[in-house]
Amino acid sequence: MFFLLEKLIFKSRTEKLELEQQEKTNLKAMFLKQLLVKHTYLQKSSTVNSFGRINSQSPQCGWRECLRRITIQCTKCFSTKIVLGIETSCDDTGAAVVDESGNILGEALHSQSEVHLKTGGIIPPVAQQLHQENIERIVQEALTASGICAHELSAIATTVKPGLALSLGVGLKYSLELVKKYKKPFIPIHHMEAHALTVRLANRVDFPFLVLLLSGGHCILAVAQNVSDFLLLGQTLDIAPGDMLDKVARRLSLQKYPGCSGLSGGKAIELLAQKGNMLHYKFKVPMEQHYNCNFSFAGLQSQVTGTIAQKEKEEGIQKGQLLSCIPDLAAAVQYTVAAHIAKRTHRAILFCRRHGMLPQEKAVLVVSGGVASNQYIRKALQIVTDATDLTLLCPPPRLCTDNGVMIAWNGIERLCAGLGVLYNPDVVKYEAKAPLGTDISKQVEEACIKVPVLNLTI
Repeated sequence: MFFLLEKLIFKSRTEKLELEQQEKTNLKAMFLKQLLVKHTYLQKSSTVNSFGRINSQSPQCGWRECLRRITIQCTKCFSTKIVLGIETSCDDTGAAVVDESGNILGEALHSQSEVHLKTGGIIPPVAQQLHQENIERIVQEALTASGICAHELSAIATTVKPGLALSLGVGLKYSLELVKKYKKPFIPIHHMEAHALTVRLANRVDFPFLVLLLSGGHCILAVAQNVSDFLLLGQTLDIAPGDMLDKVARRLSLQKYPGCSGLSGGKAIELLAQKGNMLHYKFKVPMEQHYNCNFSFAGLQSQVTGTIAQKEKEEGIQKGQLLSCIPDLAAAVQYTVAAHIAKRTHRAILFCRRHGMLPQEKAVLVVSGGVASNQYIRKALQIVTDATDLTLLCPPPRLCTDNGVMIAWNGIERLCAGLGVLYNPDVVKYEAKAPLGTDISKQVEEACIKVPVLNLTI
């Protein structure tokens, strides 16, 4: 009886919040309409550049800029929550300003990928120096683009865990300086939580939902029960898929391959796999005998590097020279990675269904992180969700990789929920390693769920 009463109260509160949000949206729409009617000069599609000169633009570009500026003014007029997000967990310096309606008011990003491609991987001190050189400029660019002054912000959110310690330190130090200068609340952000919640910026995704996070540093399956409440079903036991693909790409010297110069390892393998035949090489899918949701990619990497060495010997070439069979190898590697990820995800879905952890109808699988932009892996996961009656959702590709938008949005989510907002952030520390949520992976393994065979050939 108490549970039923509590459920009814929660439902009533939820409906009230939704009504208030709808009223606020209607007011904004009405205000926008009035502005459009009143200011007919907007149709002239002119903008003023930073030097005060008027630039003529195409009607489409002019309207887009005008609407963006009106959105900013609406945001200010209705006292919407606005958060500045700062991301420096690895090798991208990102900043963005986002409001509680999910409007990206301004953003900026500096990628270090070209530097690290030349050095064969991320060197932490180099990444730290590049963050230090660019963070002030990137934050200022995001604020300028948003039309929001720092003193108008509701809070500042920054990635503090997990990631490269030296990189995290740069973002945290700069953020705390801003917090102190403008006397704003500070919201520490878990990098993987931000990836998991990014999809809610553009899509109406209710809790709970299943989330798969794929990146160069992580591979995680979890149930998102709330903004900061996650149940960890499985994670990589060694290296992440993005890291493995990068290492295989370096071993194949793909930077020398026509059309692959400047591409990350994962992107290069995805591109070349389109031209190859995955059936020419067969790699063993990892952990087939383990009935859990954990991942492993180190063994697969060893299989691939062993095959590469064998083919180099057969073709009589030295390490660093290009093999003739690279597209076929790329296709076989990509298929095996996709099959491994798909099968573990399939088991996670079956486990959640068995234990009532997802809605019976309209259940959702969210896939995010840098590797989530791989279209082949997405298609493999689509086969799984079609077979299990789930909806597959992914953020736009540009929001799958590290960026300031996801940090700002996570800050909005936490600010609205009143979770982890610090008004005197004197003792905040960064953490290079940090788990996501409560680990229930042992319960998953104890369930010993066998996964039906699906045809993952695409």
